[in-house]
Amino acid sequence: MHPDDPIDQKLNPEPPASHTADGASSERAIGRHRRVVTSRRGVRALLASTPVRVALATGVTCCLGAAAVATANRDDDETPRAQVAESVADRALAAEDDPASRSFDRSPSPTPASPSPSASPTASPTPKKTTSPKPKKTTPAPPARPKPVAGLTQAQMDNAKVIVEVGEDLQIPRQGLVVAVATAMQESTLLNYASGVLPESQNYPHQAIGWDHDSVGLFQQRPSSGWGSVRDLMRPAYASRAFYEALLKVPGWQQMSLTLAAQAVQISAYPYAYAQHEERAATIVAALT
Repeated sequence: MHPDDPIDQKLNPEPPASHTADGASSERAIGRHRRVVTSRRGVRALLASTPVRVALATGVTCCLGAAAVATANRDDDETPRAQVAESVADRALAAEDDPASRSFDRSPSPTPASPSPSASPTASPTPKKTTSPKPKKTTPAPPARPKPVAGLTQAQMDNAKVIVEVGEDLQIPRQGLVVAVATAMQESTLLNYASGVLPESQNYPHQAIGWDHDSVGLFQQRPSSGWGSVRDLMRPAYASRAFYEALLKVPGWQQMSLTLAAQAVQISAYPYAYAQHEERAATIVAALT
C-alpha cells in the first residue's frame, strides 16, 4: 500500500506506538498463545484470495438453500391448514341456510323428483313400464233366496219364486200369479216331483217322488197328455210357463173364481180343492212381488 492512498489513509490511521512497524498485520504473543490481529487492509487482502471467495460463496449458497427449504416446508404445512379453514367456513355458512334438525321427527327427507345436474344423462335410471293390473274375474253372487212365508219351507219358497218370476216375464196379472201358486200348492205342495212310473224323471233334479200315473213336476203335468217331454216338465220354469200359456187360452179366466180358473187348466178329479190355498197363495205372491 502507498501512503498517498487517501482511502487507506482514512481507514488505516497510524498504528499506536506499541505496535510493530508492519502496518499490514501484527502478532501479539500472550504466553503460549498467539492472537492474530488483522487490519481492514488485511481483510480486503484476505477476501481477494480465490479460496476464501469460494468458501464464502459456498456458505452463502448453503444458507440460501436452507432458507428456501424451510420456506417450502412452511408453505406445505400452511396449505392444508388453509384448505381446512376454508372448508370449515363453507360448512358454517351452509349451516346458517339449512340448520340441523333437533326434533324427534326422524322421517326421511323427500327424494328429489329430478336427478341432480351433476349426474350424467346416461346414469339416469330407465323408467319402468307400468302395467295396469288385470281385473280379477269375479263370480256374480247368487241371488238372495226369499224368506219363507205362510208356513213354507225354503225349498217351497224358492219354487214359488220361480212361478211368480215366470208369470211377471209373461206380464200375467196379479190374479193369475195367485191362481198359479195355489194350483201348485194343491198339486205338489210346491215341491218338484218325479214319478215312480217314469224312471226317466228321476234322472233330473227332484225333491219328491209321486205315483199318480205319469204326472211330474210342480203342476203334476203328464207327458202323455201333451204337456211336454219328461225332461222339460221336470224344470220348474218350463212347467210354470206351460201352465200360464194354458191359462191364457181359457176364455174369461180373469172373471172366474180361483177354483174354476185352475180347474179349467188342470182338469183335476178334485176341482174344488184349489180354493183352500187362495189366501196363503196371495200372501206368498205379495212377499215375492
